[in-house]
Amino acid sequence: MSMPMAASTAIEEEKKVSVSRHSFRQPTICYEGEILDRLLTAIKREIATARKSDISLPEKFWLKQQFSVGVNEVTRVLERMPPIPANERSSLSLQMHSTRLQVILIASDCYPRLLTKHVESLASSNKVPVVFVKDKKRGSLRLGELVKLKTAIAIGVKDKGNKFNQFISTEILHKFE
Repeated sequence: MSMPMAASTAIEEEKKVSVSRHSFRQPTICYEGEILDRLLTAIKREIATARKSDISLPEKFWLKQQFSVGVNEVTRVLERMPPIPANERSSLSLQMHSTRLQVILIASDCYPRLLTKHVESLASSNKVPVVFVKDKKRGSLRLGELVKLKTAIAIGVKDKGNKFNQFISTEILHKFE
């Protein structure tokens, strides 16, 4: 089966971003290489900008409001999230469920892989996209830098409806469409 010319050029330009679809799962994205570097730099910049606009809380508490950090915390939030169909995702439903995750970032260098396998299935059942950060043996270090920790295997971005969430929608989630 041949691809249209525009689609094949887009794939060649973004060789380091792979999107895979399974019939029983949501699509997953894997960032690596130069594109990963640009993405993480942009995320850090957006976090700093969002933080400057809201300095009412200490940084540690502010980060806790914006992110779920670690496999256990991400799992807890996913288990408590009631599934919302995609067509009912309105502002009213976001107000009712303030701890909804917008996207989950997972370090692909996690060993054993079994530590994060359940997060994918929970995310799929709750219609939360999963993004894998692949950087040889440094994925967890790179994710940790985002939330001012040494390492982080999984980070869930809480859907608060702010400018940072809009950035995540445009930069990451548009790949799922």
